[in-house]
Amino acid sequence: MPFEGVRVGGGIPGRAPGAERRASRDGPESATARIAVYGWVTKAGHRHCMTTTITDAPFSRARDRVGFGGEAPGRRVRDDGVMPTYVAFLRAINLGANRKFAKDDIRQVVESSGFTDVETHINTGNVRFTTPMRSRVKIEKTLEDAFAADRGFDVPTMVFTTAEVADIAREAASLSAERPGLERHYVYLLKDELPPDVVARVEGLATDAGGMVVRGRVAHALLGPGYQAGTVDPLGAAKLLGVATSRNLTVITAIAAKWC
Repeated sequence: MPFEGVRVGGGIPGRAPGAERRASRDGPESATARIAVYGWVTKAGHRHCMTTTITDAPFSRARDRVGFGGEAPGRRVRDDGVMPTYVAFLRAINLGANRKFAKDDIRQVVESSGFTDVETHINTGNVRFTTPMRSRVKIEKTLEDAFAADRGFDVPTMVFTTAEVADIAREAASLSAERPGLERHYVYLLKDELPPDVVARVEGLATDAGGMVVRGRVAHALLGPGYQAGTVDPLGAAKLLGVATSRNLTVITAIAAKWC
């Protein structure tokens, strides 16, 4: 059950705490800043809150924080130190008899590792959580160590912020819209960005089956009518991508709409 309110702190009435300092740094527009309190109530009855400072400052003076659904015109939302939210994508689970990792088990392992607000999406290894940790590398290692200890096999894990996932979904939708004849669109989520020469090799793999587009830690396999359904890695790109996992466009879109 969502709820929303406005909390006004001490200092000048109607302003968020520290608004005077922001005004001197960012300009007079930020003097209208106030703290908005958003939250939700889980099925278990727990209340969760998130605070952000809302200001009518122009784009150049307030850092955007845009969700997958877009933003209200003329309004910017600034992060005020709320614990960041991430999405982890697990590689190569539930593909055979020896690599089973049910989504409820994933949630329990992530929670037992100290992460909060944990939720999973379908059974392909997609999990959202919050943590005060800011290092992606440390988060990935913490999860991978916990998964290996619980399962007895390695589970490579790729972590992105929810803002990054929203950007990935928007980019994927745009690429698909530019190619209306696509048969399939797979999104590879990479552990690390590729060097420029490797990006050039990946994007040079175009065949009758389709082509690849690389954007940062993401590679899009855009497969046309020449694609044979069920073919694994039809463009031969996987060996160039390093540690990665893939999801189809439908899953990426659903995750962004649900969590971002």
